[in-house]
Amino acid sequence: MMLKDVFSLARPMLLALEPERAHEATLKSLEAGVYPKQVGPDPRSLAQDLLGLHFPNPLGVAAGFDKNARVPSQILNLGLGFAEIGTVTPEPQAGNPRPRVFRLIKDRGVINRLGFNNEGHAAALRRLEQREPESGIVGVNIGANKDATDRIADYVAGLETFYRVASYFTVNVSSPNTPGLRDLQAPAALDDLLARLLAARQRLIDRGQPQRPIIVKLAPDIVDEDLPAITDRLVAHKVEGICVSNTTLARDHLGDPVLAKQAGGLSGRPIFERATRMLARVYELTDGSVTLIGVGGIDSGDTALAKVEAGASLLQLYTGLIFEGPSLVDRIKQRLDKAVAEAGVQNIGELVGRRAKDWVAIPLVE
Repeated sequence: MMLKDVFSLARPMLLALEPERAHEATLKSLEAGVYPKQVGPDPRSLAQDLLGLHFPNPLGVAAGFDKNARVPSQILNLGLGFAEIGTVTPEPQAGNPRPRVFRLIKDRGVINRLGFNNEGHAAALRRLEQREPESGIVGVNIGANKDATDRIADYVAGLETFYRVASYFTVNVSSPNTPGLRDLQAPAALDDLLARLLAARQRLIDRGQPQRPIIVKLAPDIVDEDLPAITDRLVAHKVEGICVSNTTLARDHLGDPVLAKQAGGLSGRPIFERATRMLARVYELTDGSVTLIGVGGIDSGDTALAKVEAGASLLQLYTGLIFEGPSLVDRIKQRLDKAVAEAGVQNIGELVGRRAKDWVAIPLVE
């Protein structure tokens, strides 16, 4: 029996565990080297040069899976093109009280209100410093402590702390589980945040460091009329990427009315249409000039392809892996490779945004 078949058999047992216990068991399995590793190279059709980096394929694991940088190399060994650790905050914090993660089995979704639980900058930095240099793309997702008096200073500290070891940075201003954090998405607040972050980056560049890309992660709950002003500020500051999207506070048509009442951010299949429509809007508002990372509801090859066609050059998974297991990675890559061949083009990048207009035309039903 192949190791991937063992994981298929183990998945029902993991789903029977309390979600955070199952997650810890998964991390320990990866740390122990008990996981299916990629065999052979990726299809050449999936490789792209973006953000000043070479991505062997467009798939990554979203922040939240490896909060403390315990398994970035193992994530890459699964066959993913990049990994993103975090969200990390300057000081360790426990997050919100348990229970705080809820699986919606019927809906193939998850509600979480973790609240940036992590071990802090020092612990994550220590682990990332132990990695081999140039051993794959690992981004760092930075956030602010709940009790910070100057939240922007926390983001600047994250940039400065991890600058030597991060391939790129994702600025998380969109988690719904830290009170007031989403206020940083407002145009004036974004101006202040990005001005200070970019100034800090320039100081590091002036000292001989390379230019690390900065990506801003948005919430899917931004109303349509506010999105142009937000994307305008991101383009004005020349951020290298936009991640669309984080979890949602909406509860659209969920099949489990009891769990639907739990507070927190919803991820997985129920968020797919909302997040993909917003992705397409951002693609059109930026004229395709900014690298977009599509997140939210990717649990098959077809949903991954839809994100690409809506405007995403890169993709991130998390909730889909909970329900589908690690074999999802290979299935998505096979579907994307097939789509490139069917379109008669050479590279997945040629499919980016080709159906964005169709997605934008879908009315958002609250």
